[in-house]
Amino acid sequence: MNEGALREIWVYLSTSPLLGLTVTLVAYQAGFWLYRKAKLNPLVNPVLIAIVALVALLSVTGTSYATYFEGAQFVHFLLGPATVALAVPLYRNFQAVRRSAVPLAVALLAGSITAAGSAVAIAWLLGASRETLLSLAPKSVTTPVAMGVAEQIGGLPSLTAVLVILTGITGAVLATGTLNLLRVKDWRARGFAIGVAAHGIGTARAFQVNDVAGAFASLAMGLNALATAVLLPLALRLLP
Repeated sequence: MNEGALREIWVYLSTSPLLGLTVTLVAYQAGFWLYRKAKLNPLVNPVLIAIVALVALLSVTGTSYATYFEGAQFVHFLLGPATVALAVPLYRNFQAVRRSAVPLAVALLAGSITAAGSAVAIAWLLGASRETLLSLAPKSVTTPVAMGVAEQIGGLPSLTAVLVILTGITGAVLATGTLNLLRVKDWRARGFAIGVAAHGIGTARAFQVNDVAGAFASLAMGLNALATAVLLPLALRLLP
């Protein structure tokens, strides 16, 4: 395909809602291709690659985020069904989940408190504003829930969305090495830890490593979203 044909395609896409959908799918597919070539190395995270590629493309072409999102909102819409679909592997491992109910409840409480508390404490020590602290608190929860919680408690939903994505990518990249270093070998524990700390992006990584880990990660992601949505606003109300 010559340069003139490529320019014509870009001109068409830049004025069409298909732009966001097309470049998002292409960027992620390219990232996933590199990820597979790297033998699923967590450092070659396809989501991170796609984000960097999209930011670079939109910056170079001068395309506004609003124009991009006209098409990308379809992918955004699919986040809901994709999250619900995680119930399928969870159902398949229901007996293992039931046998581990008490330890999982303790791990959920500890993980939720640590995820929110440690982030807020570090930011507070670094002099972050109250608005930033409130935006940071739900950063380990899946994006739609985190943005809703941030808006409810007085944070900035847009800032929270960025922090959530960064948290998920960081968790997906570092989780395997960190858990290996800590000698955590139980796939249930590994998956649950990833789901609590790194929500959907971490859960996707867990599924690529082991089905049981993925099932427990999806459980952790859902329960952590529920716990954070209920407990975080309540905790803030109890503070002086």
